[in-house]
Amino acid sequence: MTGWVQIAGLGPGDDALITPEVTAALAEATDVIGYIPYVARIAPHDGLTLHATDNRVELDRSRHALELAAAGRRVVVVSSGDPGVFAMAAAVFEAVEAGPETWRNLDIRVLPGITAMLAAAARVGAPLGHDFCAINLSDNLKPWALIEKRLRLAVEADFAMAFYNPRSKSRPEGFARTLDILNDACGDARPVIFARAVSTPDEVIRTVPLPEARPEMADMRTMVIVGSSQTRVIERDGAPIVYTPRSVPE
Repeated sequence: MTGWVQIAGLGPGDDALITPEVTAALAEATDVIGYIPYVARIAPHDGLTLHATDNRVELDRSRHALELAAAGRRVVVVSSGDPGVFAMAAAVFEAVEAGPETWRNLDIRVLPGITAMLAAAARVGAPLGHDFCAINLSDNLKPWALIEKRLRLAVEADFAMAFYNPRSKSRPEGFARTLDILNDACGDARPVIFARAVSTPDEVIRTVPLPEARPEMADMRTMVIVGSSQTRVIERDGAPIVYTPRSVPE
């Protein structure tokens, strides 16, 4: 087989944060497949076909990519951030596992990207400097009870936490419930970072103590990072520096 699939991360928004490896793959591609706003970031050129699809069709999108690669096409499946973090890499491999045996022998590669989580953390300092976890707050693909369990266990383990998909128009109550759980479980004023549209011209970043965090501070373009009990805030002129020390006192 001469075709291939490369699952690429386009980073958080700024084209300067797309890796050279991803840029090279896009230059070789005959087809680019992905969610509409991500495909819109790809510059068209001769010999390239863009396949933009709506949200929530990840498996259909994956099967299409594999079918094209099996037919000899060079396919890049694009995601924002990193394709292995709440994105298309898992969907492609799910399609491979359930699909024809021949798909397992295709040339499939995952090209890492810079996540919104890491870009947001870098903007404010190093809030993920010690142990941390990432939780997708959307209950589209898992029950809310599981999200709540993981939130409480993450607080018990004293992780810093990064939240993807915190608050959508269709389920605005989820993030309000998240803040209620955190205030109940943490019982302190650890910092909460709201990083909206990080690395784009629309970027807005604010840091507030947990008791002052409000649901309307987040939307689906916002990365929320909650510090651990050890996370520190260095006040200064302008935005504060937020970091979590690499050592924990005994």
